[in-house]
This record gives sequence, C-alpha cells and structure tokens, in this order.
Amino acid sequence: MIKSKLQRCDTLLEQINIRKSQLNQKLIEFQSEKENQESKIEELKAELDKVNDSIDELNKTVSEYRNDLNDLRVENSKITKSISENRERYHKSKSNLEALKNITERYEGYGNSIKKVMELKENKKGIIGVVADIIKVEKKYEVAIETALGGNIQNIVTDTETTAKDTIEYLKKNRYGRATFLPLSSMSNKTNFNAPDALEEKGVVGLASDLVEIKKEYEGVAKYLLGRVMVVDTIDNAISIERKYRYTVRIVTLEGEYLNVGGSISGGAFKNNSNLLGRRREIEEIEKSLTKLKKEKEDLDKQLLKNKSESGVLSEEEEKINKALQEQMIIKNTLEINLKQANARKDSIMLEYQSFEQENSDMQSEI
Repeated sequence: MIKSKLQRCDTLLEQINIRKSQLNQKLIEFQSEKENQESKIEELKAELDKVNDSIDELNKTVSEYRNDLNDLRVENSKITKSISENRERYHKSKSNLEALKNITERYEGYGNSIKKVMELKENKKGIIGVVADIIKVEKKYEVAIETALGGNIQNIVTDTETTAKDTIEYLKKNRYGRATFLPLSSMSNKTNFNAPDALEEKGVVGLASDLVEIKKEYEGVAKYLLGRVMVVDTIDNAISIERKYRYTVRIVTLEGEYLNVGGSISGGAFKNNSNLLGRRREIEEIEKSLTKLKKEKEDLDKQLLKNKSESGVLSEEEEKINKALQEQMIIKNTLEINLKQANARKDSIMLEYQSFEQENSDMQSEI
C-alpha cells in the first residue's frame, strides 16, 4: 500500500518536474521576449522624440514664413497706398503744369500788343521775349523785383534796334497797340547807381539787378531796368535810408513798397494774381516735382515687385514645409500606433509571465 503510494508520488513528482522544467523554459523565453519588447519600445520612443523635434522645428519655420509673409502683405498694402497717393499727386501736378504752361505760352496777363508780338517770335528772328522770359529770381525776391520792374516787366527784348523798328511797324500797320522794346544792341552793362555808399546801410539786401539770374548776353537789360534800384528788407529801414540820402535813391522792399526819388511811397496789399515773374520758376518747380514723383513711383513699383517675388518664394517654401509637416505627422501617427501596440504586447507578455511564474511557484509548493 505504502509502496504503491510512493510509486504514485514518484510518478507525480516526475510529471511535476517535467512541467516545472517546461515552465522555466517558458519563463526564460518570456523574459527574453519582454526584454526585446522593451528595447523595441525604447527605439520607438526615440524615433517619436526625433519626429516630434522635427515637427516642432518645422512648425517654428512655417510660423516664421507666415510672419514674414504677413509683414510683406502689410508693407505691400502701404506701398500700394503710397503708389495711389503718388499717382494722385502726379496727375494733379501735371494738370497744374499744363495749365500754367498754357497760360505762359499764350502770354495771359500781358497786353494785347505784347501777345501779338509774341505770336511773331517763332517766325521772326531777333524777338527774344518779354523781360519776364529772360529773368529768373528766387521766390523770396519775386515781389520786390516785380515791383521794381513795374510795367517794364512787359517790355519786349530784341537783338537790335532794327528788329524793334520793324516790329513797331507791324503793330502800327495792324493797329494792335503800343509796346516798349529793349534792343540788346543799345543796352549797356554799366550800373549807374548814384549812391554806392547806401548799399552798406542797415537792411540793404542789394541792388535789384544783382539779385536776378540772367544770361550774360542779357545783363544790359537787367542793369538798365534794375541797376538803379536798391532792395531793402523793411519799409522802416528804407525810409531811414531815404532820409539820410535826401530822397535821391530808388528803394523797393521785400514786401513790395516802392520809395521813389523825391520821396513818394507806393504800397499796400500786394496783389500779383498774374505772377508774371514767377511763372517760369513755378513751371521749373513743378517739373522737378514731377521728376521726383516719377522716380518715387518707379522705386515703389520696384519694391512692390520685389516684395511680390519674395512673397512667391516664401509661399512656395511654406507649401514645402507644410508638405514635410504632413509627412512627419503621418510618421508620428504610425509610431504612436506602433508604440501603443508594443506597450500592449509588453503588458500581455507580463501577464503571461506572471501567470507562468505563479504556476511555477504553485508547483514548487506541490513538489
């Protein structure tokens, strides 16, 4: 009976040892698989970290591109507005220039006889132009010089007395009126100013003839018309000079008061609606302004074109980055799925491992 029991126990023990050996083998295999799975998980995590870093970098780059594109759009908007304002100023100035040129070419503001003579200018050699055509003066002296010239501003400059005589005959024949002519051949370049010491007095700007810009061949006209007139800053200084020199000098102030020999004074509100002397200057100023506006427009157009080109390049780069970003997101999703599956497989291995380990422990107790 005991012997039989011993034999059963020996058989059972042998079976248990065989099973235990199998379990140990299984535990070794599971341990190896667990380690492999953990290694795989670490690799997947490392790849995922790398992909996340790449995504962060791409997001940063695409954000920079978007900021640059936005800056360019804002700048382009400003440039477009500036171009529009430039165009408006240009057309307005061009319109003013055309109107002023039209007035100047038609000699508006001049007497009828002057206009008729100027119509001959292109076909008749020797007619140089009116005084206002040959004299240039700074804006700050315009009032004084035009006051000093008075009606002489409409005098007609010719090359010789013969031209003047022929033109007078033309006016008489056609009953166009009268005009005063200044033949260059009879104009002297000498200044016969009778009180040179007066030029050193307080407030004196200078002789009117010295304050104008004129070609050398026409200097005699300037000396003849303006060489005896002093320009003084204020009427108070002008009166003081007149008193000192016993009313023997002609003075004009910057504001247009005229103090003549003998003591008479002309003045008041200066109305120069025709602005005969300033027309040429205004034309030059507007032409310079138009040239400047044109250059400004060209620069703005170039900058706008450059910005649009840069915007195109940035948009292409942004598109490439977005495409790369999408690819990285796909890789990231795949890695996350694989990592999830690897962790699930590891958990499954651990459960089986723990189950076999429990069975092994139970068998050890049974043994």
